[in-house]
Amino acid sequence: MRCSSCGERLSPKDRRCFACGALPPSAVRRCPLCGYSGEGIAYFRRPGHLVLLLAVSAFTWGMGGAVYWFLRRRHRVCPQCGLGWGYALAGAQEAEQPGASLQALPSRGLKRRVLGVLSTLVAVPALVLGTAELESGMIAGACALGLGGVGMFLWGSQALRERRQALRGALERRVLQLATQRGGTLTVTDVAASLDLSLGAAERILIGMDDGFRVRSEISEEGLLIFEFPEARHRRLED
Repeated sequence: MRCSSCGERLSPKDRRCFACGALPPSAVRRCPLCGYSGEGIAYFRRPGHLVLLLAVSAFTWGMGGAVYWFLRRRHRVCPQCGLGWGYALAGAQEAEQPGASLQALPSRGLKRRVLGVLSTLVAVPALVLGTAELESGMIAGACALGLGGVGMFLWGSQALRERRQALRGALERRVLQLATQRGGTLTVTDVAASLDLSLGAAERILIGMDDGFRVRSEISEEGLLIFEFPEARHRRLED
């Protein structure tokens, strides 16, 4: 493999060209949500994630922050919208009709979640102080602030769940299109290679779609896990 910028020979493990610093074609991906092209960034290089880490650490005396950092330290995300980089498409592959379905995705609710955590962090010491001083006004204000913070965090969490569901729906539609093209049968490797997903992400999508009716799975004689789409196979036979 050679660098597309300067022509220097690269090994498959090289993340950048050592001569000019350009990304090799295999490292470039395109985010299906915002259109960013690149190699993604470390999870905690996003300001929002870093703020959330600090807030969780302050609220849990460092323990929650340590757990959060350990679980996410190796993840990579899109620097613009925060989408997990396992869902990114190959750089040369354009998302199908990116305008209507993907741009209409709900907000991730990150600001609401961060504001909710910060409000709760302020409310807890105020409640403790108000209780110690027997100040009913301070106690009432702290309770209201805390309840508002919890509500804000839950509101942001709901937005994140809705966004993930919308993204999952978009990926499932692409899987159905692929199943129609492939005659109604797919493997995890087929989906991972065609949609440029990790094997784990492709497997989770297919297993989530498996309802035993419209999508069903079985083990072939060769020991392969095959997902069948009967309606797609029926359409192929009609054509």
